[in-house]
Amino acid sequence: MNEIWRMIGRRLLLGLLTLFVISVVIFGATELLPGDLARELLGQSATPETLAALREQLGLNDPAPIRYLNWLWGVLHGDFGVSMATKKPIAELVGGRLGNTLFLALYAAALSVPLSLMLGVLAALWRNSVFDRMSNALALTSISFPEFFVAYILILWLAQTGLFPSMVRITASTTFSERIYMGFLPALTLTLVVTAHMMRMTRAAIINLLASPYIEMARLKGMSPLRVVLRHAVPNALAPIINVVALNLAYLITGVVVVEVVFVYPGLGQLMVDAVTNRDIPVVQAIALIFASAYVLLNLVADVLSTITNPRLMHRR
Repeated sequence: MNEIWRMIGRRLLLGLLTLFVISVVIFGATELLPGDLARELLGQSATPETLAALREQLGLNDPAPIRYLNWLWGVLHGDFGVSMATKKPIAELVGGRLGNTLFLALYAAALSVPLSLMLGVLAALWRNSVFDRMSNALALTSISFPEFFVAYILILWLAQTGLFPSMVRITASTTFSERIYMGFLPALTLTLVVTAHMMRMTRAAIINLLASPYIEMARLKGMSPLRVVLRHAVPNALAPIINVVALNLAYLITGVVVVEVVFVYPGLGQLMVDAVTNRDIPVVQAIALIFASAYVLLNLVADVLSTITNPRLMHRR
């Protein structure tokens, strides 16, 4: 147990170091954007006095390292600053949108994870059968198309027929059942994109174990193939399966930008695109850091769960 806590501590320190490097990259990338931010906000007709006053207000006259340290200090205290477009606190803008994005990610995960695990187990059980080949072909077909293309195909087939709305209008008063109904098409789009990867990894992990001696012994004892896979193969294949599921969950949170834009879904992705359009740099920085934090956290969870399910990973060879 102490080894697990030490491993968690090392992963946390590595994650914090990674987030620090990412914060430097995010701030530096926004600094390299061309043009004068004050002039972009005030327009070409702004007077030199007005431009100078805005630069002083935004801290643009300070050196870049000082501005980065001030921004990082605010982030560590939960203060992301104020939006330049709406003049509202960024934490207030991000709060509601973050809940919508997490809901969509969990909705897609609830559809994709059981589906991909079931298809992966059945494809491994019926290896080289018609079902195996068809499921692999359909999975590769769905993952080959970009998200926006899959989204527009679903809109053409399911939204124009009136079954589901093509635009998601979620407010604070929207009930849970209405969220489920209106968010079905975005969630289905994400499900079709991530299911293939998880299904193929599950299939490969189980097939790799089916040639093990203990699997052969279970077969010789007269166990049914399904019971052999579920009772003996799946538990020992959990480590790679957990890793791929965690990576795809991270994608569901951080890779929803295109899907949210297509369906006008009020999440962080849509807010980030609007912020880029309005050149609202503090909002872009905050959302990029939130996405990076979610990715690092889910990778940490995947490492911990993989180690718990396979204690051999704790011992060096």
